[in-house]
Amino acid sequence: MSSVASNKIKFLLASKGIDFANDVFKIILMASGFTFDKDTHHGYADVSGSELGTANGYTAGGNTLAGVSVTEDDVDDRTEVTWSNTSWVASGGSIGPSPGAIVYDDTVTTPQADAIVGYIDFGGDQTQADGGTATISNVEFRLS
Repeated sequence: MSSVASNKIKFLLASKGIDFANDVFKIILMASGFTFDKDTHHGYADVSGSELGTANGYTAGGNTLAGVSVTEDDVDDRTEVTWSNTSWVASGGSIGPSPGAIVYDDTVTTPQADAIVGYIDFGGDQTQADGGTATISNVEFRLS
């Protein structure tokens, strides 16, 4: 899996518009065929039409992330933002297929409502079969 930060998150960091320690962050699964554009996907409203629908253990709007950590990495010249693992249990059918997930800040309202932190690319469509657990481990974005 690879991740890419949105340009909007970089702007919000520079303008003090985001607070990783206190804001609420959510993660959503995208529907097959979705392609992330870090230049134009600024907020949840820009991508919500391509999110998986509520069904089989997945709820539109996503999971709330916990355990945020922000680390300075002087060796690789970047800042790393990570959250605890998150998961969905498929029930009544499969979840997916999904090519990736978006993390967004559910607290920020201006200058961009529900600003997108970035996109986690699964490297191809993934489907969780009924009865299984879809887990995203090491939710991380590197800002450089």
